[in-house]
Amino acid sequence: MNKVMSRTIRTRPRHRPPTRRDSRRPGGAPPRTPSRPAATHSERTLAAPEKSRTAPERTRTAPATAVRQPRPTDLFADRLLAVLSGRRPVHWMLRHTAGRAYDDLARLAERSPLRTHGTRPVVHDIGYYVPSEGALEVFARIAAGDRLRAMAFRLELGKDLRWRCTAVETGTT
Repeated sequence: MNKVMSRTIRTRPRHRPPTRRDSRRPGGAPPRTPSRPAATHSERTLAAPEKSRTAPERTRTAPATAVRQPRPTDLFADRLLAVLSGRRPVHWMLRHTAGRAYDDLARLAERSPLRTHGTRPVVHDIGYYVPSEGALEVFARIAAGDRLRAMAFRLELGKDLRWRCTAVETGTT
């Protein structure tokens, strides 16, 4: 009976392929790709040494399809508007807030001060003040139809170089 049991026990499931045993590269590392094509043997032997030393340097230009990164003031205005208008849940801002800002945001979101019936609210105008390095005090005008509302928030740059909201307030104008 023991002989039969020992034959059926497997050390590895059959549905999983064997792992790589190559010592030259770790298993999870992607293959390396050269940054520029390598010269062929005939190109290397035909090139004169003095030409290769005096070749002009290549200048790098930005790609034509480069997209400008949005400013943190614009990103946070849109994020806060989405939460305060009821389009997103409050916990969506959890990792983007610090200190009491999340509690203030949760309290404000209960009343949904920027929720409207009909026209969807949008950020109409935005401005900011820099009270100190690594801090921004931002104000935004929110338009919904013919009505304007105000939103103010403070952003602080953390040690991990990420912007976080530390205070939020709303009001109507």
